Amino acid sequence: MLAELEYQYYSVGDTDDVKTETRGLIVMQGGGTDVDVNYQRMGEFSGGGDFVVLRASGDDGYNQYIFDLCACDSVETIVFKTRDAAYDEFVIEKIRNAEALFVAGGDQSRYVRFWKGTPVEDAIHAVAAKPAPIGGTSAGMAILGQHAYSAMSADSLTAAHALADPFHVDLTLEADFINLAGMGNIITDQHLIERDRIGRTVALLARLVNDEITPTARAIAADRETAVHVDPSSGDVEVFSVDEHETPYVYFMRTTKKASVCEAGKPLSIEDVEVHRSAAGDKFNLKTWRGVGGGSYSFSVKEGVLQSSRLEIY
Repeated sequence: MLAELEYQYYSVGDTDDVKTETRGLIVMQGGGTDVDVNYQRMGEFSGGGDFVVLRASGDDGYNQYIFDLCACDSVETIVFKTRDAAYDEFVIEKIRNAEALFVAGGDQSRYVRFWKGTPVEDAIHAVAAKPAPIGGTSAGMAILGQHAYSAMSADSLTAAHALADPFHVDLTLEADFINLAGMGNIITDQHLIERDRIGRTVALLARLVNDEITPTARAIAADRETAVHVDPSSGDVEVFSVDEHETPYVYFMRTTKKASVCEAGKPLSIEDVEVHRSAAGDKFNLKTWRGVGGGSYSFSVKEGVLQSSRLEIY
C-alpha cells in the first residue's frame, strides 16, 4: 500500500528483464505533439530492450504509443508521487535495467525535488553510461542539460520578468543535476517561440556566467514539436520536427562574456550573444559549436530590450 502512495507503475509487453546491445543517444523535444522518430530511434539504439518512461504526473499514456513505435521488449512507466519513491528498490532496479529511458513533460521542479541527490539520479547516470538512449520532452528536456531552469517558484519565468530583472524570484537555477556526456555547460529551454522565451533563455545564460557557474554558457532551446538528437560521443546533432509545425527550429545559443549589467533589480544588458538556428534536416555539432544548414546571427540586450540581430545564412 505504501508503494502505491509513493509511485504508480504501468507496463505493456514482456516485463522480465532482457539484456540487449545498446548505443548512446540523447533525444530532447521542446514539447507539443510527440515526434514519432524520437521513439523509433530510441528503440533502435536500445537494441529492442526495455523502454522505461519516468513521470511525476499523468499515467500510462505513453506506453502503447511508444510500444507501437519502438519495437521494444517492453515499455514501462513509473509515475513518482513522492521523493520516497526515489529510494524504492523496485523503482531503482527498473531504471537501472532499462535499455532506453525517457522523461515526460510536466513540472521539472518535481524532478529536481524528487530525484536530486537520490539513487534515481545515480540510476539515470548508470543508464547513460552503458551507453543507452536517454530522452525527454518539455520539462523532461529541461533537466537533461548539466544546468537547468528548475522552475522552483510559484510561477513560470517569463522573458519580460527575466530581462527586467535577471535575479527575479522566478529565475531559479539548478547546477550539476543530470550530467550526460556531451551536455556539459549547457542549459535547455522549450516551447521557445510559442511562449516567447528567447529573452528568458538569454537571462539564464547571463546568470550562469555572472554567478561564475561556468565561463562559457551554452543553451539548446527548442520550439514545440521539434526534437534534437545528440550523439554523445561525437557531439553530432540532428533536428527533427512534426511536418506541419510552422516554427520547427532549434536555437543553439552561446555567450562567452559577462553581461555588462546583471544585477538584482536592474534590467539586463549583455552584448554579442551568438545564435545558430537549425530546422529539421539541419546538422550541428556541440563540440565545435558549428552548424551545417540553417543560419547564424548575434544579438544584444540593452536595458532589458532585445536589440536587432545580424543574420548570416549558409
